[in-house]
This record gives sequence, C-alpha cells and structure tokens, in this order.
Amino acid sequence: MDRPASRSETESFIRRLPKAELHLHLEGTITPATLVELSARHDAEPLTLDEAEALYQFSNFSEFIEGFKAVTRRLVTPEDYELAAWRMMQGLAAQGVVHAEVYISVGVIYLWRDHDPHCFEPIFEGLERSRVRAERELGLSLYWIFDAVRHFTVPEAERVFRKAAEMRSGYPAIVGIGLGGDERQAGSVPFRDLYQNAKEAGLRLTNHAGETTGPEAIWEALSVGSERIGHALSAIQDPSLVHELKARRIPLELNPTSNVRTGVCLSFAWHPLRRYFDEGLLVTLNSDDPAFFGSDVTNEYLLAHKEQGFTRDELRQLASNSIVASFLPDSAKAQWLARIDATD
Repeated sequence: MDRPASRSETESFIRRLPKAELHLHLEGTITPATLVELSARHDAEPLTLDEAEALYQFSNFSEFIEGFKAVTRRLVTPEDYELAAWRMMQGLAAQGVVHAEVYISVGVIYLWRDHDPHCFEPIFEGLERSRVRAERELGLSLYWIFDAVRHFTVPEAERVFRKAAEMRSGYPAIVGIGLGGDERQAGSVPFRDLYQNAKEAGLRLTNHAGETTGPEAIWEALSVGSERIGHALSAIQDPSLVHELKARRIPLELNPTSNVRTGVCLSFAWHPLRRYFDEGLLVTLNSDDPAFFGSDVTNEYLLAHKEQGFTRDELRQLASNSIVASFLPDSAKAQWLARIDATD
C-alpha cells in the first residue's frame, strides 16, 4: 500500500502544477512591507510596519473594504503601480502560476483622481511594464480585467467599461471587464446595457455575485451576460441554480479563505467548494486579496487537500479547470492542459 503523501510532498506537487489564478485584485496583493515603501514615498508621516499591518486587520466585509481603501490610497504614481504589479507577479511565479487574470480597480482610480480623463493611461503604462517584464523574465502570462465598483453610480461604471473598450485595440492584454464592490448596495441589472456594449466591443464579462448576497444575485449576474462568476458562495442554496451553472458550464472563481476572513463563510471546511466540485461544476480556486487574507493560491489548494480531502488527481483537475476557465486562446490552453496531465 502506498503511504500517504506528507504535507511537504503535497505542497511541492501543488507548486509544480501549472495553474491559472483568475480572481485576484492587484491592490489586494500589496503586502504591509510594500505598503511601508509606498507610504515613505507619499505620506508626510510614513507608516511604520506595525501601523501598516494594523490596516490588514478586520472582522467583517465592511471593515475589509475600509482597509482595502486605505492601502489603495497609497498607490499614487505609475511607478507605484509598476512596483505593486511586479511584486505580485514574482509571487505568482513562485507558486507555479503560469497565467493570471488580474482585476484593476479602475473605478477607484477615477474617483480618487477627480475623474481626470487622462489619469489612467500613465498608470496603465506602469502596469504594462511589469507585465512585459514578467512574461520575459518569469514566463508568466497575464491579462488585465478592468473592475468597476457597483456601489458607485452607473455613470461611474460606464466610464470604466468605456475605457476598457477604447484601450483594448492598443493593449491586447486588456481582456475583460468586471463588476465588484458591495453587492448589498447594488445588483447587476442596472449595468445590463454596459455588459451588452462590452460584449459587442469584444471584451469578456466577469461579475462578483453571491458573496454577501443570496442566489438571486447570481441569477441576476447571469441575466446580464456574465461569463464567469466570482465567489458564487450562495449558489449552494438553490439546487436549480446549481443545475443551471453546471448545464451552462459557467466557471466559478471560488475564494474560500477570502469568504472565511470576511465572515460570510464559517470555515474552509464548510465552504461549498467540495459540493460544487462533486456536482461537476467548473470550479477554480483563487486567493482574491492574498495580502489581506493571508492565503495565496498554493495555500488554497493545500487547504482543499487538508480540509476537504481533495486528492492529487482532484487537485490536478482544479488546475485543469483554471486553464479551461481562463480567457487564454485554445492553443495555449491545450499546451498547459498537457503539462498538467504530465505533472507527477
């Protein structure tokens, strides 16, 4: 009889697995140490490391949002964004992530820069410098998803959607749009026309839904054309929705530790990841905001093994799901799927 794999052996296997991360917010990857560097650049009284670390402590979703805002306010110049992106990409490559699709809070950038129509392009150039460097030096491919904030106004979101469509032709790495923010304040229906326009512009459509709300929010997200659903925690409450997600092969960007840390899920063991997987849904594991939640994507795979009994073959399937659910071209998907199958 084969002996059970040790934690270190399982972790090594997970790191070797080529995988994609599909639900990751750039701003949520900024560590306290990097925040101290940013603060030294811009604050009259720079943060100490202890003060920076305190911003990452929270007990519910609303407090998390406040901490996220405090971190994001220290991103001021294109060079700040370039630094944050490069540190993020180094961390991804070290985990065996070969492809990432990363949310940028474009809506927040516009709001905090007094809606200056020319403020974003220099910032994006900084992000692109890191992306090109990561592709060259780390072998990591990366796409950008422009994220609008649903609890701002529809016109604010329209600015983000329109900018993604305008810039897409010059920057192929801009692959899609998303709708984040506080679901308790705004659903998806008000943004239906924006989603339709984005689709016509060739953008892929993602949406946060069912994180702090019930399954009706996921139905609503599907009704406006969302191709991938972030969180989808509450889908388990509605068997007909689970059936719909399975029948349509809608990818789910699951973030178990994120949901535990924001208080919307009791524990990793309680998270519906295992039930969704066993039902045959196209589930992927992601870290969301790893600097805040203390768990990167490698650790999410490890917790799936430890807390929900995922075997090596099932972990391999999760990695394959991440590639299938990505917006990569079919040729690239086929290459990575073959590499995953060959990983031992």
